Amino acid sequence: MSAQDSDADDLGRPPAQPPSTSKRDALLVAAQVGRAPRDPWRVAARCRWGYATAIVSPSRLSDGTPFPTFAWLTCPWLSQRAASAESQGATAEWARRAEADPELRARLASTDRVVRERRAAESGGMDACASVGIAGQRDSSGVKCLHAHIALALVGLEDPIGLYFLGIEDPACPDQRCARLIPDASQHGGDAPSEEDA
Repeated sequence: MSAQDSDADDLGRPPAQPPSTSKRDALLVAAQVGRAPRDPWRVAARCRWGYATAIVSPSRLSDGTPFPTFAWLTCPWLSQRAASAESQGATAEWARRAEADPELRARLASTDRVVRERRAAESGGMDACASVGIAGQRDSSGVKCLHAHIALALVGLEDPIGLYFLGIEDPACPDQRCARLIPDASQHGGDAPSEEDA
């Protein structure tokens, strides 16, 4: 698994560890999401404890497959809360709000444009998935995945849904639960140097 360097912060929340993507990050992210992410990717946001919260990928994977998901939420704490909100109807509620609120639709359309721009930049200027935006949707006002919106807000986009969610949920868990996912991850947010990283 290859992973590239990161250059994003976590939206001004308490300081995170210096951005980087290491072999330890690769192990941690795989443990967070339950499998190794498809290559290539890089850590783009971290929580206050220094653990990855979101990764980004270019629009074409290393095997040539087009890949429209620009930002992916990895934080188990936020993923659980997003899933809980979705199970309580939050996705449908946001879809209804977007349909009824022109300002929200405009903000989603703006986020959608930036997603396409950032994905093209991440892809070296050529977006293999230019026909779709947030969460692989053609309709910029569609809402189908809170996880995607939260990931976009974490990596610095002005996604109104993600920003709202992060305003009502603490973006970092209280117990550094990611420290339990891989050995020695509690040291320096999972990026402690080791013989393996040397």
